[in-house]
Amino acid sequence: MFYKGERIAVFIDGANFFSAAKALNFEIDYRLLREEFMRRGKLVRMSYHIALLENDEFTTLRPLVDWLCYNGYSVASKTAREYTDPQGRRKVKSNVAIDIAVASLELSPHVDHIVLFSGDGDLRPLVEAIKRTGVRVSIVSTIRSQPSMISDELRRTADNFIELDQLKAVISRPARQHTAAEHDEPENELAEAAAS
Repeated sequence: MFYKGERIAVFIDGANFFSAAKALNFEIDYRLLREEFMRRGKLVRMSYHIALLENDEFTTLRPLVDWLCYNGYSVASKTAREYTDPQGRRKVKSNVAIDIAVASLELSPHVDHIVLFSGDGDLRPLVEAIKRTGVRVSIVSTIRSQPSMISDELRRTADNFIELDQLKAVISRPARQHTAAEHDEPENELAEAAAS
């Protein structure tokens, strides 16, 4: 799926990627993830997109975002909006698909292969547009979760589909003990962003 010497750009929908890894029961080691794609070709850009809650001066995601910024990732964050639905449930509205679309289209003339870590069906027109420029597109997500984390239309449109479960052994963090606060807060925040 990857050719020696090809220029690669990777775009990660942070909340979607987190949810897919959680569904497969593993934690992502972002250092190993970057190293994996450096081995696969000439890594031009490793871009991580995330929505953070407005009016939240400290977020449990801040340490991850800071680490990514200092370790070879281009991080694009935007503000997520929190609201209460008619049933009184707290909801978070965030969507980074348009940000990923703009960034990947701008970079497509400078790469041979774009890898999208997302299963969001809204990205199908983006994949079609990138392919028309002659750039190959791979999608990384999973069909091994219940329900599947990838849109069938997106999977069919891409040049390649990479099953996240097959990358698990290469990019997962070793298991470690968590405190309750350490375990719950980041997952809840990312899961809420992914669900919207």
